[in-house]
Amino acid sequence: MTRTAILAALSACLALPAHAEGRLNIFNFGLYTPPELLEQFSAETGVEVTLTEFAANEEAIARIQAGGHGLDVVVVSAYYIPVYLEQGLLLESRPDQMANFANVAPGFRSVTGDPDRHYTAPWVWGTTGVMVNTARYSGDINTAAIFLDPPDELRGQVNLVPQMNDTIDMTLRYLGAETCTSDREALREARDLLLVAKPHWASVDYPSFEKFVNEDLNASIFWSGAAGRIREANPGFAYGWPATGYMQWTDNAAILADATNVENARLFLDYIMAPENAALISNYTRYGNAITGSEAFMDPGLLDSPELTIPAELVGAAIDQRLCPPEVQELYSRIWTEVMR
Repeated sequence: MTRTAILAALSACLALPAHAEGRLNIFNFGLYTPPELLEQFSAETGVEVTLTEFAANEEAIARIQAGGHGLDVVVVSAYYIPVYLEQGLLLESRPDQMANFANVAPGFRSVTGDPDRHYTAPWVWGTTGVMVNTARYSGDINTAAIFLDPPDELRGQVNLVPQMNDTIDMTLRYLGAETCTSDREALREARDLLLVAKPHWASVDYPSFEKFVNEDLNASIFWSGAAGRIREANPGFAYGWPATGYMQWTDNAAILADATNVENARLFLDYIMAPENAALISNYTRYGNAITGSEAFMDPGLLDSPELTIPAELVGAAIDQRLCPPEVQELYSRIWTEVMR
C-alpha cells in the first residue's frame, strides 16, 4: 500500500465515530434536536443520550450558572458565546482540530465570540423575521409593521416571541435608528411604539406550533425554520423579512466546562459536523447548516425553500444578532420591563 493510500485510510477511520460507552447529557432549544440523530449516535457509539430542552439562551445559562446540572453539551446562539466565555462556562474542546471540521464551510469557520472555533461546532443558521397567515392578510409581509402596527385583519391575532434584543433591534431599525444605540430619544420612541402596539397582540409567548396551524394565532415575530415547519402543516402561512431589518444568526454546540462526559461530548461535536448528520438536523429543524456536502442528504426542496431563500433586494437588510454594551443592555432591559408589564 502506498503512503498516500495509508493516509487516506487513516483519515477515513478518523472520520468514523469511535465506539464508546457511558452517557451524554445534551441541553438544547425545544424542538431543535432530531430524535433520529440521537438514536443513530447511540447506536454507532454505544453512548446513552439524554436530552433536556429550554426556551431561551437566558434560561439555559441561568441553569448552568446554578451548577449541579449534570449537563455536558449546550447549544448556544453565537451572540451569547461571549457571555459563556466571560464566566468560564465552556471547555476549550478544539472543534477546529476534530476530523469532521474539514467539512465546515469557510464562511462558518469563525463565529461571534469564537473566531477560531476553539469552543463551538456549528449547529444551524437562520433568520428571525415575521410569519403571517396570508389567508387572513394579503398585504405586504416584509415589514415589521406586522407586529408594530398590525393591520386590522390581524389585530388580536399577533404573537410576540419574548426575545428582548431581537424585538427592540427590529423596532429601532423600523424607526430608522441604529441597533444598540444609546440615544435616549430613539430608545424612548421604540418603547412608545411597542406600548402602542401591545393592545393589538394576542400574546407574548413561545406558542405551540398547533396554535398557528389551527389559526388561533395568525402572525408573529418568528424564526425561519419554525415558520417552514408551520407552512408545511398549513400552506396559508408565509415568512417575511422586514425590509427595515431582520435578524440573522447561528446556533452552535459547545461542551460545558464542568461536563462529566467530556470524551463522549467531543464525539458528539465531531459527529454533527459530518454531512449526513448535519443534514439530519436541517431536515428536522428546517434551518440551514454550515456543513459542505450536506446538500446531498437534505430533503428535496429544503435548500430553495421560501424560508431559506432571502429575496435579493432584502439581503442587505440583515442585522447580525448581538448583545449591546452593558449600559445599553440595561436600557433595553428597562424598556422590556415596561412593555412586559
